[in-house]
Amino acid sequence: MDGKKSRKGIWPFLLPAMVIYLSVIVIPVFYSIFISLFKWNGVAEMQFVGLGNYKNLFFNDKVFLTALKNNLLWIVMTIAITMSVSLGFAVLLNNKFRGRTVFRALFYFPCVVAPIAVAIIWRWIYNPNIGFINQFFKAIGISYKQTWISDPKVSIYAVFFAALWQGIGAPMILFLAGLQGVSPDVLEAATVDGASPVRKFFFVTVPLMKQTFVMVIANLITAAMKVYDIVAGLTDGGPNNATQMLGTYMYSQTFQYNNVGMGTAVACIMLVMMLLVIVPYVNFTSREH
Repeated sequence: MDGKKSRKGIWPFLLPAMVIYLSVIVIPVFYSIFISLFKWNGVAEMQFVGLGNYKNLFFNDKVFLTALKNNLLWIVMTIAITMSVSLGFAVLLNNKFRGRTVFRALFYFPCVVAPIAVAIIWRWIYNPNIGFINQFFKAIGISYKQTWISDPKVSIYAVFFAALWQGIGAPMILFLAGLQGVSPDVLEAATVDGASPVRKFFFVTVPLMKQTFVMVIANLITAAMKVYDIVAGLTDGGPNNATQMLGTYMYSQTFQYNNVGMGTAVACIMLVMMLLVIVPYVNFTSREH
């Protein structure tokens, strides 16, 4: 009886959080799914089209397919490059040397800068006439000039590099925490057994950081799926949709072209793609604990 009474006493404390969660997250999600089944400009009467918006996106909309391809490319680059660079910096900054705290703060600092501010900074860096990169090539005698964010062949990589500059801080801190959680006794035992530093890292340290890697990968993929600010600030999806992402395309369809049903369908597709990452991640973490 006491157990039942205590469980009943929990509900009044959970109720405010449940109301906020339902009103801010759950209800808007289901309402968005509902809107995605209609053709609607946000003002006139809604016209039910069922899955028509989704069919149109996947079979008739080349810009959406470009945005989807760019988002998948962004995810691959994020996992391959951002995670590798973050891990490399974490390994370096995990060593004891003078001033390492300062370096940790310097590498983490871009992470707290607003993405739109980062976009403005890198827009000047990429300026073809007075930008730092082209001027640097000129100063060292290299005759090379590139319109970094105006060339469809290189623009997405230029935008990604700007995002990389900002994005390495958070995963680096997580990797640092994971590295410091590895027992020195295990590493010492591996050294006694004759393991080289490289083998010790890949066959001892990395397996012991499994939970950290899962956390970092899940966070990086969800962040890559939601990328918007840096792209909107640097290229707004151009040139010629070369840097169009699902987030920027969703915004343009909903707020620029007043195609609310189509834009909401893009948002629902993004939701499903993120759930494919989040659900296994939650399942993994709950199993581990």
